[in-house]
Amino acid sequence: MTHSSSNARSSILPMCIIALLFFIFGFVTWLNGALIPFLQVVCQLSETQALMIASCFYFAYVVMALPMAMILERVGYQSSMVLGLSIIALGLLGFIPAALLQEFWIFLVAQFVIGSGLTILQTAANPYVVNVGPTQSAAARIAIMGLLNKGAGILAPLLFTAWVLGGFSDINLAAVNQLPAGQQQVQIESMAHQLIAPYIGMAIALLVLAGGLSRISLPDLALLELESTDNLAQDKPASQQMKRTIWQFPQLVLGAIALFFYVGVEVIAGDTIGLYGASIGVANATTLTSYTMGFMVLGYLLGLVCIPRFISQANALRVSALAGLAITTVLLLSSNEATFIATILWGWSGIATVPDSIALIALLGLANAMVWPTLWPLALADLGRFTPKGSAILIMGIAGGALMPIIYGELAQASNSQQAYWILLPGYFIIAFYAFYGHTLRSWR
Repeated sequence: MTHSSSNARSSILPMCIIALLFFIFGFVTWLNGALIPFLQVVCQLSETQALMIASCFYFAYVVMALPMAMILERVGYQSSMVLGLSIIALGLLGFIPAALLQEFWIFLVAQFVIGSGLTILQTAANPYVVNVGPTQSAAARIAIMGLLNKGAGILAPLLFTAWVLGGFSDINLAAVNQLPAGQQQVQIESMAHQLIAPYIGMAIALLVLAGGLSRISLPDLALLELESTDNLAQDKPASQQMKRTIWQFPQLVLGAIALFFYVGVEVIAGDTIGLYGASIGVANATTLTSYTMGFMVLGYLLGLVCIPRFISQANALRVSALAGLAITTVLLLSSNEATFIATILWGWSGIATVPDSIALIALLGLANAMVWPTLWPLALADLGRFTPKGSAILIMGIAGGALMPIIYGELAQASNSQQAYWILLPGYFIIAFYAFYGHTLRSWR
């Protein structure tokens, strides 16, 4: 009892720090939703080119996941977090020359650097949350972190619009292209320069946080993982104890594939809603990501209340996958003029209503919310000493956020932006397969 109480007390500080890091994950990640339509104007980009902003960001997870995992093993969790915050700050500072020169490739490099910093933070933070308490309540702990992550996702596009576009009337690519050449260039330069002060401010804040974190003494999670591994080794059958490589765990490998498609559908729902809104003439398109994030927060709250009290982690994942399939199907058939859904759901609140197709994209946030929190503990189940490498493999699955939006962009240019959302359907089918069957496998035979 005393040992348990001591563990509970010792976990409070690291959980508070991890909570702050998850807020930072969300703020930096979901800035992309506002940044994409903004840079489409500043750099005069097509839809596919604009979505490369998100792709470069998420591509860093593929390239850097294993190298960052090696750094984590060498220097430990706390030093890795400090390093991650510093790398993100460096990437944010990269926006200064990019904004001054309006050079798209510099923006992409800066995005890759930011993604690299987030990679090591994610690789360190997620195992902390999974292992710091009972496995059956891991989804609830991740849901708490998700609330902060997606709460930051609501704030990020709103603050971006206020900080960067506060001095401009509603702007989109078509409106800027209609200006005379000289006036157009002045407008673009003025918009780009508005990025400088906010990004300097964010970089300074992260460097201060990194300095503070380096002076705090955190408990060594490796000891917790060692205890967990010893317990698992005693409880597992001999066939589990004999596994020698990470690839012998089908629940992990299939989980990484499901996570690849999940991050793809999540990024499409969060980052393309602004582009799609701008394409059909919705005002203040840079704020639309907040709608998707709002529904994700609602989903996390539901998960926090219901898991594991009323529904298991596996069943929550099944419901999420089926909801995604249903909402996407209705989205493909919906109107981009009628506002019936938004009027019913939040018209009474005074929040601006949007076309049904926009409302349905936002509702995907509700379907997506509990996939990440439920998939992680299911994929890491029974890994024991392989947990750190398993975490890195799952982090590599975030590459779905790099590839699927590009496919969406190509489909949008080939047909139209609304019908291109059919790309979500195979993603939700893969998640459903994992939820109903894949996570139960413990052997390839």
